[in-house]
Amino acid sequence: MTRTTPARPVSVEAVFPELAPYRARTTRLHPRPGRPGRRDSHIGGPMLWPADEPWPLCHEPHRRETEGYAPDEIRSARAAGVWPPSRQPSRDDGPAPFTGLAQLFRRDIPGLACGPDGADLVQLFRCPLTHGPHLERRYHLRWRQAARTERAEHLLAAPPEAPLLRWEHELPEPCVLHPEEVDTYPWAENDTLPAPLIARIDAWDDAQVAEHGPDAPSYQYDLSIPPGWRVGGYPSWASTGPMAIDCASCGAPMELLLTADGYEWDGGSHSWAPREDRDPLLRGKASIRGGFSAAQPARLRFGRDRDLHVFVCPAEPGHPPRWVLA
Repeated sequence: MTRTTPARPVSVEAVFPELAPYRARTTRLHPRPGRPGRRDSHIGGPMLWPADEPWPLCHEPHRRETEGYAPDEIRSARAAGVWPPSRQPSRDDGPAPFTGLAQLFRRDIPGLACGPDGADLVQLFRCPLTHGPHLERRYHLRWRQAARTERAEHLLAAPPEAPLLRWEHELPEPCVLHPEEVDTYPWAENDTLPAPLIARIDAWDDAQVAEHGPDAPSYQYDLSIPPGWRVGGYPSWASTGPMAIDCASCGAPMELLLTADGYEWDGGSHSWAPREDRDPLLRGKASIRGGFSAAQPARLRFGRDRDLHVFVCPAEPGHPPRWVLA
């Protein structure tokens, strides 16, 4: 089934014609629990991985945990609709296998940026364990040429896994994708847009609340940047405020490759919930159906109410990416 974003509550450019030059496209991925294959774009499914290629490992020191959850028990508990039992960890000071979070082919997502040497497949990983007193995370990005990888003589049947995960939400639920391109506009704060335009947007937001109450549409929540997993477009800066993201290798301004989000919408951004996930006889938040599998399909979290933005260098795609929780 496709997923279709409803029309915005108001026409953005009719209210703010100055935004027309800033219009961009982003691809909403619309993950939903399913059974993707290793040759599919997906969240949390099996990776297209040559069997003779080492799986990525995190060799950094990890924070010791006092309890956790076994991956297979998490899967069994989810299937049964119950909470998995917690376990005491055995001593294991070795490297931790990265967890595969997402795999994206440009053949499925035309807006996906080109990787080094024309790579058209990108795979995103996260260390399942935390680092240091601030519980920092480590991510890994792997670019591939899809056709060459698919010709590998043998593909990895099952990747290695950490024996115990600190939180249940470290294990992604396998999700199929329903890509959809939509218009997007910059976050309106600091110098992301001209100051007079931001002032107009703020004044419009205030007027909407005064006229329609707390459920009135707003630029940031309803008109500019959709929530959820998406490729390209503009980053949202709700938690940190806008940041300049430059390449550490060459200093070039970096571009947003991918946004990973724990939630497809929340109380403020519910207007983005697809039409297929709504009851046509109801309106507003009350119309949204699908429950947990629609609102938090991959069961992942990225910090407390934050998005993970993955930035890449447009001047040289082979330069190291940057990870920003915002």
